[in-house]
Amino acid sequence: MSDIGDWFKNIPFITRYWFAGSIAVPLIGKLGLISPIYLVLWPEAFFHKFQIWRPISATLYFPVGPGTGFLYLVNLYFLYQYSSRLETGAFDGRTADYMFMLLFNWICIVITGLMMDMQLLMIPLIMSVLYVWAQLNRDTIVSFWFGTRFKACYLPWVILGFNYIIGGSIVNELIGNLVGHLYFFLMFKYPMDLGGRSFLSTPQFLYQMFPNRRGGVSGFGVPPSRRPLPQEQAGGGGGGRHNWGQGFRLGDD
Repeated sequence: MSDIGDWFKNIPFITRYWFAGSIAVPLIGKLGLISPIYLVLWPEAFFHKFQIWRPISATLYFPVGPGTGFLYLVNLYFLYQYSSRLETGAFDGRTADYMFMLLFNWICIVITGLMMDMQLLMIPLIMSVLYVWAQLNRDTIVSFWFGTRFKACYLPWVILGFNYIIGGSIVNELIGNLVGHLYFFLMFKYPMDLGGRSFLSTPQFLYQMFPNRRGGVSGFGVPPSRRPLPQEQAGGGGGGRHNWGQGFRLGDD
């Protein structure tokens, strides 16, 4: 148990509580402590009955059962992996900026969910974070099942198809990708690459809650900078990739 506790404490701050909530809320619904009816996003209950917790609970809740358990576990894995990578990579020391990214993506997804009568928002938010990581590391080579290898920029679309095969909804994954693209375009691509004005900026109150520890977000299109490992210094390899550069292979520990 101490090993599990140490592992949990080593998860980056924001990812730690998001990950924990994404386990606790489905468990509460599964055990019947709170009826899942009160955990999903219903526009009528939100607007007319003022059940304002629903956008949050719908982001953390997922109906776990024989037909959805594997899909849930896979996306929980994606949450842990790619939220951790962003928080300790491009947003290292900038918790406020990472929190703002999650809030922006979440608000966009909640608005879309209310308009489209989407009851579950967990997968779209996870996919939006995965999309941002993929764009910030777009030239990194990642590995997937059966040894397939491709650039990270294609990863969100590969996972979209993968989730669909194992029982997901293309709509959920697509909305997540589109929201992630909107954030990436407004925050990085348009102002930095195209010379446009900056439409997004982290509110000051988030900096007061989560003071920065060091410099800014690293450049997009390449992995965040880090201190090279000894073998990279000796061999000159690695292409500047960070520790996560090899991507993932489902089923590995």
